[in-house]
Amino acid sequence: MGQVAIPIKEVFKSLLGSSASKETWEYIIINFRLPKAITAILVGMGLSTAGLLMQTLFRNPLAGPYVLGLSSGSSLGVAFVILGASVLPIAFAETLLSSFGIILASCLGSFLVLLLVILASQKLRDTATILIVGLMFSSFTSAIVSVLTYFSTAEQLQKFTFWSMGSLGNLSWENIIMLTIAVTLGLAMSLFSIKSLDALLLGENYAKSMGLNIQKSRYIIIVATSILAGSITAFAGPIAFVGLAVPHVSKLLLQTSNHRILFWSTLLTGAIIMLLCDMISQMPGMDFTLPINAITSIIGAPVVIWLLVRKRSFI
Repeated sequence: MGQVAIPIKEVFKSLLGSSASKETWEYIIINFRLPKAITAILVGMGLSTAGLLMQTLFRNPLAGPYVLGLSSGSSLGVAFVILGASVLPIAFAETLLSSFGIILASCLGSFLVLLLVILASQKLRDTATILIVGLMFSSFTSAIVSVLTYFSTAEQLQKFTFWSMGSLGNLSWENIIMLTIAVTLGLAMSLFSIKSLDALLLGENYAKSMGLNIQKSRYIIIVATSILAGSITAFAGPIAFVGLAVPHVSKLLLQTSNHRILFWSTLLTGAIIMLLCDMISQMPGMDFTLPINAITSIIGAPVVIWLLVRKRSFI
């Protein structure tokens, strides 16, 4: 679906290797819509799983994939590039402002926050305290971004605002391959943590009595979340709502707290919701594409509120 109406038969012909009736249709499908759909699936699966990990680790229903400050770290890296490029030589600034430069800056920003969180977690034994530390890192980096935006030009602010709205359609096939590798690695680490998540759900004392290495499990969960949230933010920008709400939707629909079931249901639900939001953002007949961040929040928040009110309680 999109601004250009393409018959479903032509879509299947292009995807199956045959030539479509019009070259423009084939170009749109292979080079725009298919990469965008794959990106939506990766983003939905990655953020939803990261949200499930954080909510279980901190035993907090309001925890999400960005609770450790990774999104703010990525925003800080991108803000330094976009808002600070004007003081650099033109050739160097153009390199930084390229899509690769922005992705690299976002990755470095989220990695720096991850490193600080891990260093803090070595000194802290209480998981709830790590949550507070992550929120403080988020507030600190957000404050620096605010200072940078205050001294920026209108053009720089506009570019940074567009990045902060999130986008699924600006990735090349090379970028998608890199994102796929990162998301696959994060999901593999998450899958390895399923047994730990079930034990942590009943509290750290119970998990210790079961012989679980709390410190090791915590590191694996934090690193897996960081890989998922950091890579997705770097390539697609900060996507709101999905990581926070999809785990609750899965729990409400399946009425279970077993992570062997929740892991796969959250993957599937996250991918479906992101694809639906992407379809809504570029409905046929519209001459523009709405920001994906706005769609995920406008569509998702009322759905979750309705589910919670309807069920009145959730697992």
